[in-house]
Parts: sequence; C-alpha cells; structure tokens
Amino acid sequence: MDHFDWIAVGGFALLTASSLAIDAIIVAAAFGGFLLSLASRRLYDGRPWEALGWLFLVGSALTLVVEPGGVAFVAGFFGPMAVGVGLLFAGRLEWLPNVWTVDDRMPE
Repeated sequence: MDHFDWIAVGGFALLTASSLAIDAIIVAAAFGGFLLSLASRRLYDGRPWEALGWLFLVGSALTLVVEPGGVAFVAGFFGPMAVGVGLLFAGRLEWLPNVWTVDDRMPE
C-alpha cells in the first residue's frame, strides 16, 4: 500500500463516521465525489485500470443517491461494486495489460 491508499482508507473512515450525524443521501453523494477524486488521481498517476475501478465504485455510490427499488438496486449497487473491486485488485496485481505506456519499437 502506498501513501495514496492510506489517504483513501482515512477518507472512507471519515465519511463512514460522518454517516452517523449526516443524512445518508448527503453522505452517499460525498462518497461519489470522493471516489471520483480518487479515480482522477489514479489516472493522473498512470494507473488507468485502478482509475476505471474507482469510477465503477462511483456508480455504486450513485445508486445509493438515486435509490431505485428491488432488483434494480441490487444490480445497480453490487454489479458496479464487484467490477470496480475486481479492476482495483487486477490492476494492482498486474493481471491486466499495461495500456498506459507506449512502445516505440517497430515490429520486425
């Protein structure tokens, strides 16, 4: 874990603790904004798969704000969360191809 991961853990802890005092919709919107900032930071750092994973987690937070009912909530919340977490781990464990760097060598 790098320093950015510790910032993310601290932000999650702070937002989770704030959910005890603030309305749930406001906290969910704050989670979405926080996740969006994490995604843009990871993209800026050259980790596109992790950035895409954070963007999928923004979709999960958006589901909490919109509050669809029944099966739409389950699919809208857990689907993007599963894909996002999968992309985060796959990007960190280097299971996905490196799409960020350019190889200038010409094939022979």
